[in-house]
Amino acid sequence: MKLAGRIRGIRKRRSISQKKLSEMSGVSYGSIKRFETTGQISLLSLTKLAFALNEVDEIRNLFTDVPYRSIQEVINEGK
Repeated sequence: MKLAGRIRGIRKRRSISQKKLSEMSGVSYGSIKRFETTGQISLLSLTKLAFALNEVDEIRNLFTDVPYRSIQEVINEGK
């Protein structure tokens, strides 16, 4: 839901309605509404939304390695 909230926040700050974002992105209105409510969306639709909002870095950050916060995290990953 965190990602959905971030995308929703970007959309609202730019005064873009869900309908308008649907037109801009090619993602159905229902999919956008469901995404903002439940956080569920296909990767393809999420990518389309990010491109329409010029927020491709949001997608890129999903696949960026997160740095370790402690030595325990390094140990746990090896288990």
